[in-house]
This record gives sequence, structure tokens and C-alpha cells, in this order.
Amino acid sequence: MGYDNKFMERCIQLARCGEYGAAPNPMVGAVIVHKGRILGEGYHCLCGGPHAEVNAIRSVKQKELLHESTLYVSLEPCAHYGKTSPCADLIIANQIPQVVVGTLDPFAKVNGLGVKKMRDAGIEVIVGVMEKECRALNERFFTFHRKKRPWILLKWAQSQDGFIAQEDGTPVTFSTVETQVLMHRLRAYNKAVMIGTRTALIDNPSLTTRYWPGPNPVRVTVDRHDILPNNLKIKQEGAETRIYSCGKLNDILADLYQRNIQSLMVEGGTQLLQSFIDEGLWDEIRIETSPMRLRKGIVAPAIAYAKNVEETEIDGNGIRILRPLNYEF
Repeated sequence: MGYDNKFMERCIQLARCGEYGAAPNPMVGAVIVHKGRILGEGYHCLCGGPHAEVNAIRSVKQKELLHESTLYVSLEPCAHYGKTSPCADLIIANQIPQVVVGTLDPFAKVNGLGVKKMRDAGIEVIVGVMEKECRALNERFFTFHRKKRPWILLKWAQSQDGFIAQEDGTPVTFSTVETQVLMHRLRAYNKAVMIGTRTALIDNPSLTTRYWPGPNPVRVTVDRHDILPNNLKIKQEGAETRIYSCGKLNDILADLYQRNIQSLMVEGGTQLLQSFIDEGLWDEIRIETSPMRLRKGIVAPAIAYAKNVEETEIDGNGIRILRPLNYEF
């Protein structure tokens, strides 16, 4: 592993510490190095709080060494005033002579401006070290800003013979205790979770993170004919709920984008999931397959074109993760 890669990998490790607190801001890690020795580290802990570069500079005890050091950061330092002041200005003020950036920031108010500001101030800036890994760290953030919609995860559980429910729609429990915990972890990691009208009525899920210590997602469903009763679990307190009277996916996604919801997990039935697949509105599919056989029932969604990126077994159930053939973020 190269010298730069070594410290950028550490930036990525630090960034992941902000997995639940940083959003809707990206996860970012920063490391300050002087003659091969790490002087300071930091990551973006909480949205609205200090950025990774700020925390890394604050952690340095020997500030007089900053003007001889290199700052490694997984995402381009910001150049605009938001909830905090520009990190590029702080780097310039501390006379750090060299900055190594993993990837540029796709956010319109940054997107190369941070690099330009630092270079204009005479700082040597290197861009693109472990770029693929740094972008993958924040694929939800990149997709949101580049495609102007949430990053979309489709998730369902099915029988060994490919059914997701009984013929009359009665749900069947395919998940184990362990895979249920993992599903709740996914809910905590994504900012919204969506089901269809039929799932809301028949399954009556609460769509919360009861089995994982993370934030509840925004609950989303469609009710074009105002038939969902008030006693449904998704209408109870505990998490925000958005109910759309319009069933057009692009309209719903456009509204979620305007509300700064960067990721959406879809847990609906075959009809809703298939509509996302048919319109090409998905970034990852997660299929949990139980060894149970139903022999008849509601058939799971069909996927014509996708690539397998991971297959694992958890508690006896198979987990398969798919991505679009041309996936990029």
C-alpha cells in the first residue's frame, strides 16, 4: 500500500464513525501527517457540528508543525458558508502546505471550488487518492446530488421457490431473529422507508428500528383513495410519516429530494417493488431467501438485468445483493 493510500485508508476508517450522525452531510475523515507521523485526526460526527478537517486541526497539540504537514481528507474541503465556516479557509489560515483529497464533492456549492480556493492560496492539492473507495463511502450522498433523487434500496424476503406471501396476501415470516436485526439496522442507515397501500393494510408494519439503536426512518406510503385507517401503526407517533395521494414514483421521489431525504428503502409488496424495477429506479436490491417452500402464493419481483455483487448466508437464510449493470454514483 502506498504512502498516500495508507493515510487515506485511515481517513475512510474515521469517516465511518459518523455513519448515523453526519447525514444528510457526507461521512468524512481527516488525518494530519508530519514527516510520516500522524499529528491529528478527526471525522464529521454530527450534522451542523464541526467538519472532519476542523476536528483534525483542533486535535493537533503542536500547532507550529502544521505549516510543515500534509492534510489527508476523504472528501473535498468545503468552500462555502453553511452551518459552519469554510474548511478551505481554515486550512489556508493554518498554512498547511499540502492537502491530499480522496474525491471531489458533488454538492453544487463545493464541487471543485474548495480545491480551487486552496490552490489559489498556494497550497499543493492532490486529488483522486483512493477515489473509488472514497466515493463508495458516500454513495447515497453522491447519488442524491448527481441524480436529484434519493439513493434507492429495494428489499424483500422470499421462499426458496420464489414467493413473498400466500395467495391471499397473508404475510409469511421468512426472516430469522438475526436477519430481522440486520433489516432494522438498514432502516436506521436509510433516511426513509416505503411500503404500498396493500402492505400498510395487510401487514400493518410500524417501520421503526425497534431491534437496532439507530434513528427511525421517515415512513412513506401511498393512499390514492384515502382508505388507510387512523389506527394503522405507521400513523402512530414514534416516527414521521408521509402519505402521498399521487402514485407516480417520479413525483414522490422529487418531493423526497426537495425534503433532503437522501436514501429510500422500499419494503413493499411485489407490485410496488416491480414498479421501481421496471422504471429503473433502484441502486441496490437485497433479497433474503428462506429454505422454506410455499409451492404457491404471490410471486416475488422479477429482475431482468442486474449483477450479483455479494452472496452470504445468515442464520440459514441466503442474502443476495444486486446492483444495476451500469451502476455508478
